[in-house]
Amino acid sequence: MNVAIVKYNAGNIYSVVNALKRLGVDPLLTDDIELLQKADRVLFPGQGEARGAMEYLQARRLDEVIRSLRQPVLGICVGQQLLCKHSEEGDVDCIGVFDAEVKRFQPEKHEDKVPCMGWNKLSLPQPLLKEGRVDPLMNGLLSPLSMEGSGHAPYVYFVHSYYVPVCEDTIAVADYILPYSACLQKDNFYTCQFHPEKSGKVGERILENFLQLNNR
Repeated sequence: MNVAIVKYNAGNIYSVVNALKRLGVDPLLTDDIELLQKADRVLFPGQGEARGAMEYLQARRLDEVIRSLRQPVLGICVGQQLLCKHSEEGDVDCIGVFDAEVKRFQPEKHEDKVPCMGWNKLSLPQPLLKEGRVDPLMNGLLSPLSMEGSGHAPYVYFVHSYYVPVCEDTIAVADYILPYSACLQKDNFYTCQFHPEKSGKVGERILENFLQLNNR
């Protein structure tokens, strides 16, 4: 399988490279438009600041390229936020795959620390819970039973100051100060606000699920 990782001015990319190598995949780290378009899977990870990242992507037309991709794409951390329409971080318009506004956490009590750092559990959003449905990205990890206390809720690792509110594209929820989108899905685009590459066996399963996805 030909797997590409978008190369841009964001940190944390090499930890994703290493996580994929542990799964037997040797990804290509590239900003070459043709190579990104030809890849079977594309990952869009990163840590950093939204405005600077968008300026870099726009200068190289990578924002247009990412928006036009038709194979499965996985945005991670800042990658999730940049796939939304606008971010409060730098008050910047983003790529716009998801019709969502990225917000900054507002502490409500003394123990609320920003950035949010550490392990937190995932749950199903209410619409999927009512349907008894789990997105393929969450196969083997989330189920209606896990929401009812009869199953095991998966824990993953977060580091972020900004979040995407729960919306119609939310496929997994986390709760810190308020419930927010831990994962999104729309068409061939999938995202994780957390770091699957730092989330042990749960994160490994998410990456495996992504690699096994079929185009919708």
